Amino acid sequence: MPSYVFRYVNAVGFGETTRLLLTAAKVEWTEESSDLEQARLDHPNGIPVVLIQKNSDGSPDVVFNKFVTIERYLARTYEFLPANPEQVELQDQLRDEQSSLMKLLLSTVALGIAANQDVREFVFTVFERCLEMFLGSRVKLLRMNGNTGYSFGSTLSYTDMAIYSFMKLVPIHFAMFSKALPKLVKGKMTPELAKLAATVEADPLLAAYLSQRG
Repeated sequence: MPSYVFRYVNAVGFGETTRLLLTAAKVEWTEESSDLEQARLDHPNGIPVVLIQKNSDGSPDVVFNKFVTIERYLARTYEFLPANPEQVELQDQLRDEQSSLMKLLLSTVALGIAANQDVREFVFTVFERCLEMFLGSRVKLLRMNGNTGYSFGSTLSYTDMAIYSFMKLVPIHFAMFSKALPKLVKGKMTPELAKLAATVEADPLLAAYLSQRG
C-alpha cells in the first residue's frame, strides 16, 4: 500500500477534506507545511497544494497538485463512493458546486476587506443566496436518504466529508477575516446537516482525528 505526503497550509479549514479522506482511508500519511506566499509563487496554478503518493513497489512517485483531483482520486482509490453509478456522478457534481461556492466565498472575503460598505453588503447578499441553494440541495439529498446522517446509503462517503468540512471547519478559518461569515454558515445548520456533522464526528474512521482537530 502506498504512503502519502500532503503539503499545504497546516490550518483548520485549509485542505480539510483531503485530510479526512487520508485519515478515513487508514493509510500512512504525513503533512508538510508550506510557506503560503512562496508556495503561491512556485505553484503553477497559484494554489500551493500537493499530494505525493509514494509507491511501495519502487515505482515512481505520483504527484497531484489540484484539490478536486486529489480528493476524487482518494475517494475512488479507497472506495468512499456510492455503489450506484448515477450517485457517483451526482457526488462529483456536488463537489464541483462546493468548489464554486468556495471561490465565491474567497471573493466575498476579499471584497469585504477592500470594498466600500455598499459593495460589501451586495456581495454578502449574493453569497448568502448561493449558500442557501447549496445547502438546500444537500438537505434534500439527506432527506432522500432517510435522514440517516449519511448522504448515500449507510456508510461514510466523500460527499459527507466534503459537506462536513465546509459546515464545521471552513468557518473556523474564515472567522479571522469576517465574524459575519461563520455566523451565517452556523445559522444555516438545519437538523439534517447537524445530524450529518454528528455522524461524521462519531464515525470510527474519523472520531479520534476530529476530536484532536477541534
